[in-house]
Amino acid sequence: MKNDRIIVLFDTEASHMNLLPLSYTRPVCNFRVGITTVREKWEMMLPGSYRVHPVEYLRTKFGDCEEELDDALFVAGALLPVGNLPERLAALLPGEAIMDGDEPVAFRGSRAAFDARDFAVIKELEHPDSRVRFVYDVFLKNGEMVNLDFRLLTAGRRSHPLDDSNLWIGPRTDAEGNPLVFVEEGATVEGAVINTKEGPVYIGRDVQVMEGACLRGPLGLCDRAKVKMGARVYGSTTIGPYCKVGGEIDNAVIFGYSNKAHDGYLGSAVIGEWCNLGAGTNCSNLKNDYSKIRIWNYARHTFMRTDLQFCGLIMGDHSKAGVNCMFNTATVVGVGVNVHGAGFPRVFIPSFLEGSAAGGFTAVPMKKFIDIAERVMARRGKTVTETDRHIFDMVHEIASAYK
Repeated sequence: MKNDRIIVLFDTEASHMNLLPLSYTRPVCNFRVGITTVREKWEMMLPGSYRVHPVEYLRTKFGDCEEELDDALFVAGALLPVGNLPERLAALLPGEAIMDGDEPVAFRGSRAAFDARDFAVIKELEHPDSRVRFVYDVFLKNGEMVNLDFRLLTAGRRSHPLDDSNLWIGPRTDAEGNPLVFVEEGATVEGAVINTKEGPVYIGRDVQVMEGACLRGPLGLCDRAKVKMGARVYGSTTIGPYCKVGGEIDNAVIFGYSNKAHDGYLGSAVIGEWCNLGAGTNCSNLKNDYSKIRIWNYARHTFMRTDLQFCGLIMGDHSKAGVNCMFNTATVVGVGVNVHGAGFPRVFIPSFLEGSAAGGFTAVPMKKFIDIAERVMARRGKTVTETDRHIFDMVHEIASAYK
């Protein structure tokens, strides 16, 4: 296939369900894993004309791709372009599919053949760890993806200079002579400590890193993010666009437009968009007895066992925590949740609820949720569109099964 190939990033119902609550409001290919989203990675590594085919209620906003296609490359939105996967997919012939067990992760051919699972040749996925299967895979794979994105975003480019007031610990270049800190235009980094011993540090356009902040790679600070004074940001972390962070953050991914601006701990975590963690909010990522973690899984409608010892907060879009809130290990918070008050709330909080551990939770009326969302988004020059309202209505309807 040439560079004018049509590439369809698709979600299956199983993938969508396993990645809730993060997939409630976006296709899986729009997950930020590393510095960029999954889609942006594929666009850099496999040129073509991209379409998105998410679950039905998300298609109005993100694409539907319902037209008949005679020859397209269908790629699972949860598939990461690691190893030689881009080359393997580019080399697929019509009728050939790559399977991960019983699930197709890539296929070249017509839309009708893909929908009917009419595959002439079946190949096996050689990288079984290349998929984002569950919500915790986002932070588990983030360090590897920050390294990949750093190479893709900085190859052949020159970094803007780093101010002399910063303290640099570790090597300045990798084995091939490539820089390990890259500063985009408009970024301000002054009086910070930057450690590159374990990976690179990417500082996006118009990022502000205030004095006293400590940064360790691999780390991605996306465009217009702000790191406040004295913040401690450990490796394998991504701070998404327009986010404001402070306190202590370790191996966490914040998708974008969310704030954890004050002291408190966030680790082994994934936070969606338009979220806020109040001052002093702390999120456990390790059980006191060091036992393996169980986490709520929407597809199974119950808690699932994992082999993880570390897992912190998973929070869907437009959710918030008040001052001095506490979250137990592997707490899953849905969309549009408002947590406040003392004590540890339950470790699964369904969408559109508000309350506390002591007082319990009550439903958030949709009008109240929309009013708050409009106020929050207006601060970033964004609005709640009619399409957004439709999506929130659908999420509200779907999420009611978990209350």
